[in-house]
Amino acid sequence: MAATTFLHGANVRANGIRQHYLRYGGKGPVVVIVPGITSPAATWGFVAERFGQHFDTYVLDVRGRGLSEASDALDYGLDACAADVAAFAEALALPDYQLVGHSMGARIGIRLARQNPQGLRKLVLVDPPVSGPGRRRYPSQLPWYVDSIRLARRGITIERMREFCPTWTPEQLRLRAEWLHTCDERAIVTTFDGFHQDDIHADLPHVKVPTLLMVAGRGGVIQPEDREELSRLLPALQVADVPNAGHMIPWDDEEGFYQAFGGFLGHALTPPGAA
Repeated sequence: MAATTFLHGANVRANGIRQHYLRYGGKGPVVVIVPGITSPAATWGFVAERFGQHFDTYVLDVRGRGLSEASDALDYGLDACAADVAAFAEALALPDYQLVGHSMGARIGIRLARQNPQGLRKLVLVDPPVSGPGRRRYPSQLPWYVDSIRLARRGITIERMREFCPTWTPEQLRLRAEWLHTCDERAIVTTFDGFHQDDIHADLPHVKVPTLLMVAGRGGVIQPEDREELSRLLPALQVADVPNAGHMIPWDDEEGFYQAFGGFLGHALTPPGAA
């Protein structure tokens, strides 16, 4: 069994708030992972372990999730979340970094990249919601998130959590049951509303860094016509498919997720012991 690549968890004050992160690996090019709408950094630990074999990897708790700052007055909008990432990289003096964003995290990455921040070198968009003003709605429903968070705040068993995530492993369910209560409900509602109000398509033509779009074959989030539109808006866009995965790609097909990166980040995400 491979030794862990986990180094530490820490907090940094950046963009005026406390931002919590987990660090893995510590060597090689820097990768910043920005998770999805209800995924605290701890739930991405199994992915960060693999990344840590090849990269200096930071997994963020997006504001209002995990151990990062949350409050009744905090701005949970897309612009604030994008500014957090830029400030995080500056506070840690990361000279160059590649951003891997899943779902909400991918939309944060698009908004960040539009601003052409110093240090951002590559962008990976893992099955981003392509909803927006006047567009097809995001396929998940808000009560799915809110109901599970309220149960988690009371204390939820992995058996009850399985009702929300029926295909997940016991370990994945345990982590979600442990950490979901840290998601601020107002942050989740704001993000979900933003999926339908924020126009990321208007951002894409302004993205200047090499970008990879990863599409879940069974996710229902990105349809063929969406791929075509995204490629028109960002002609240099590279596209990789994970045909056997739903929206939570690394949970559904972990090795397929790693393989989809190919050499885009500079190193293939090969398993331990692989040639």
